Amino acid sequence: MLTRLFRRSRTGVLAVCAVLVAALFVVVGVAPLPYAVAQPGMTVDVLGTDRGQQVITVNGTPTRPTTGQLRMTTIEATGPSADVDLGDVIDGWFRTDRAVLPREAVYPTGESDKEIEKHNVQDMVESQDSATVAALRHLRRNPDSVDVRLHLADIGGPSAGLLFALGIVDKLDGDGSGGDLTGGRTIAGTGTITEDGEVGPVGGVSLKTRAAGRDGATVFLVPKAECGEASAELPKGMRLIPVTTLKGAVSALRALARGGEVPVC
Repeated sequence: MLTRLFRRSRTGVLAVCAVLVAALFVVVGVAPLPYAVAQPGMTVDVLGTDRGQQVITVNGTPTRPTTGQLRMTTIEATGPSADVDLGDVIDGWFRTDRAVLPREAVYPTGESDKEIEKHNVQDMVESQDSATVAALRHLRRNPDSVDVRLHLADIGGPSAGLLFALGIVDKLDGDGSGGDLTGGRTIAGTGTITEDGEVGPVGGVSLKTRAAGRDGATVFLVPKAECGEASAELPKGMRLIPVTTLKGAVSALRALARGGEVPVC
């Protein structure tokens, strides 16, 4: 009798626990979680146009026509106030075209959507200024005699700095021998840049390589520190070139165009 009562009691406890666990999964499944879900975003050819306007406009010095493309890359992420539930997280974990990131790794803590948008726009402006200075210094041009304007709508953050600088170099000097810096290829990449031409790491590199491959790029310039992440899920047929400086990036593209030795990850 005691054994039967014990078994019934244990069965009842297990049933209650199962109900509680199921309820917990239901709550967790619908409750917002502190994550952001990111995916490959748009790419833009900095040598071309964006919404009918030239991305790079140079006045005060002659420019050259270019062929090929230099595509800056982006990721799209759920906003800081968006609700991300357990289903979104699990889906992101099992998809190669998604990434689940802690929200604080994508957005500053405690800032509203508008504040973050303003912050990203300011980062983009500063990135464009740094790219202009870095490119003109690399070419040994006097900034007082050259007016560079950069136009790119609805994109924020500093990660296009390297591609802006390369675009300016290509429009003013090409490969330095009359040819295009791109060698006629569609080249993509990412990386922050300082006025001294130092290239820094960014986020979402593996998603950016996917965006680049989708839009026809066969070569991707990646900050050297992020070679591992970029190599992990690299689109088939895409070549990675690690860079640490604008000078190194220009040298690598010149070597690529001429069939020379190019750095590898």
